[in-house]
Amino acid sequence: MATKQISPLKLRHQRLRKKVSGTPERPRLAVHFSGKNIYAQVIDDQAGRTIASASTTEKDFRSAGDVGANTKTAVKIGSLVAERSLSKDVTKVVFDRGGFLYHGKVRALADAARESGLEF
Repeated sequence: MATKQISPLKLRHQRLRKKVSGTPERPRLAVHFSGKNIYAQVIDDQAGRTIASASTTEKDFRSAGDVGANTKTAVKIGSLVAERSLSKDVTKVVFDRGGFLYHGKVRALADAARESGLEF
């Protein structure tokens, strides 16, 4: 019997999720990057619900053009998810980088969210 291999990304994410959890006072800002798209969600883990989200798959975002999983788009998604969170009276979050290294797109998204008013 062969054992199932777990990707390094999944291992890092599992290790990170042991420590990071969203509460109603301080929800979790989770990010995910696929090859083509960027996803960001503000999640209250205790209630099991998403408070705000933004992704490059949204119709409004797609119609603007020039969509890809790059740093330029990550900045737009970061500011958009921060805007939507602030409209729901969420100012403080815990950042969940999803197992991705804090560099490039992840850092660009986080910096844009901070500049738009989220605290973490």
